[in-house]
Amino acid sequence: MHHIPNIISVLRIFLVLPIAIQLYNEAWMSAFILFLIAGISDGIDGFLARAFNWKSKLGAMLDPIADKLLLTVIFITLAYKGVIPVWLAALVVVRDIVIILGAMTYHWLTHELTMTPLFSSKINTALQISYVLVLIYHLAIAPVSEKLIYALQVGVAITILISGILYVIVWSRHTINFYKNKNG
Repeated sequence: MHHIPNIISVLRIFLVLPIAIQLYNEAWMSAFILFLIAGISDGIDGFLARAFNWKSKLGAMLDPIADKLLLTVIFITLAYKGVIPVWLAALVVVRDIVIILGAMTYHWLTHELTMTPLFSSKINTALQISYVLVLIYHLAIAPVSEKLIYALQVGVAITILISGILYVIVWSRHTINFYKNKNG
């Protein structure tokens, strides 16, 4: 039973390509349903891991990988289709590259790595999921206020910048503290 959160994360990874294809083909309703399933699965795997103590090192890596892969591909696809601004997709991609390179550099320097998402990153992920859901809902089902879409877009951009900067600070502090502790 303790593998259920990991299985859910893997299933979310498998949803990335079908969602991207539906977005590319402008099959908005199918994309909305698949993305809704992916978004709900993100909450469910986290809840199960915490509620039943089904946490694992694999899960600590799979969940953020699934989130980053899903959201990055979706933002790139939506930007390619002209649905969202290219600069927003670029922010999503650059932030994830900074986080991944920071983690890899830290691991390379210290031979350690514990993945713990920052609260600002969780907020950013929730806003990204909300933004995409509202946007696809707008395209598939019924018009949504342009002000709401814009507010979510701004919220996504601000939390991308905040969480990206905080990750740089955190990885830097971890590295400095590692070397301080190592050298006495």
